[in-house]
Amino acid sequence: MNSKTKVMVGLVILAGVIFLGIWAVKKSANAPGRYDALATALTQSGAKFYGAFWCPHCQQQKTWFGKSAKLLPYVECSNPDHTQIKICADAGIKGYPTWIFADGTTQSGEIRPADLAKKIGFDLSK
Repeated sequence: MNSKTKVMVGLVILAGVIFLGIWAVKKSANAPGRYDALATALTQSGAKFYGAFWCPHCQQQKTWFGKSAKLLPYVECSNPDHTQIKICADAGIKGYPTWIFADGTTQSGEIRPADLAKKIGFDLSK
């Protein structure tokens, strides 16, 4: 095999590897998140997750949910200048993150997904 042929074969193989890599990334990006059902159940239960974009504890809360974080019943409480928006002030939010549940209970701080599931009676084992 001459050097031109070797280069062409190498380029074809490289293109195939790149194509398969892009396909795998797109496939995993469209796959459901681990906690999609829980995040949806939290929303349907009437729970609200109040937070602020600058809050590291709120970011951790979202990180635990991974791809499912986009489905959380999240309410952004901070304006760009870090002042609190009216809806959060009206809800009596004093710190972040704060969860308010449909039964009227409030819990502040990071809450693990398993504990949130217990709070709303959601079976995570399904």
